[in-house]
Amino acid sequence: MDIAFRKRKLAKVFNAAHALRTTYGARMANVIMKRMAVLRAAHNLGLVPTTPPERRHQLSGDRNEQFAVDLIHPKRLVFEINHQSPPRENDGGIDTERVTTITILNVVDYH
Repeated sequence: MDIAFRKRKLAKVFNAAHALRTTYGARMANVIMKRMAVLRAAHNLGLVPTTPPERRHQLSGDRNEQFAVDLIHPKRLVFEINHQSPPRENDGGIDTERVTTITILNVVDYH
């Protein structure tokens, strides 16, 4: 899957292991690197597991149409679809099998 970042600073941190460790600590950095490897290896969003440890899930409310994967509780890696128009299923939901590009937004505890 193609991965972009909302901000250049976030891209710099995520693309350097040392910067990840400095910003998030060693344990969180290791988990982030694992989740990023899963996201990069998947050909589409539908191939990212919906079961732990990744637990890809769609968000709702003010984060409607954003997705997240679990990190170290309660933190989540939040991202959105980076398509001109999100691919849709017949019922109007997002067709994760056709999502091939995402944008990483942040690491956050949104609870």
